[in-house]
Amino acid sequence: MQPNATVAQLIAEGVRLLRQAGVDNPKLDVELLLADTLQVSRAYLYAHPDEEVSVPVLQAWRARLQRRCLREPLAYILGKTEFYGLPFVVTPDVLVPRPETEVLVEAVIQKQPETVADIGTGSGCIAVAVAVKLPQARVWATDISESALRVAQENARQHGVAQRVRFLQGDLLQPLEGMRFEVIVSNPPYIAEQERMSLQPEVRDWEPAQALFSGEDPLRFHRRLVAESHFHLCEGGWLLLEVGMGQAEAVALLMETAGYCQVRILPDLAGIGRVVEGRYLP
Repeated sequence: MQPNATVAQLIAEGVRLLRQAGVDNPKLDVELLLADTLQVSRAYLYAHPDEEVSVPVLQAWRARLQRRCLREPLAYILGKTEFYGLPFVVTPDVLVPRPETEVLVEAVIQKQPETVADIGTGSGCIAVAVAVKLPQARVWATDISESALRVAQENARQHGVAQRVRFLQGDLLQPLEGMRFEVIVSNPPYIAEQERMSLQPEVRDWEPAQALFSGEDPLRFHRRLVAESHFHLCEGGWLLLEVGMGQAEAVALLMETAGYCQVRILPDLAGIGRVVEGRYLP
């Protein structure tokens, strides 16, 4: 890439390098990276293909492109991503929010609760999205990772809901002793350790293992949450859990066996059972 490279040349070169690196959707990633580096829109790139790029910008672009060639997630390079129509800060301390998790948020919002607990909050995407969309709601969010909670707190501040989202450090429900909620929601780790090598490098090599892997038993955390959540649910309260592909029926059975009623499996946009919900009526 020459010092006087144009926008069009940078896009072409970037697509070639990312394709060689095995990146899915290399053109989209190049456009997003270049637009962010130039602080312009993607539309601007196509309106100004012959615009020459300055040397400092070119150096920054090269460094970012190299990171993506190493399969670092785009969201970590940009330092942000979108979830439920909202911008979120992300760092390597937290999972990159997935579109399928929006099914979980939508299910919570439909219940219109006033008290919600988000277990294993990570970036805070669930807790913050719920707080933004439900102005009457107060949300408690837990995570075992102090560094993840710092990211979540920053997202709550940026969206103006820091006064209604309380972040607590600890293992699953442990920080919520003595408290009860209308809804408990969680996207816990659900990938078995033996599946590690089947994952994309972006996930396997870059995202926090603690938030991904559940050990030998992929439902280890679901079992704990089903067994313990009723101690923290109001009468008639709801437990909602995200699950991996092929896990929904097993988690639904866990809930039914534990005495939850109105157990349902909610699909994502691909038709995969993604969320299992159940109601606590003692």
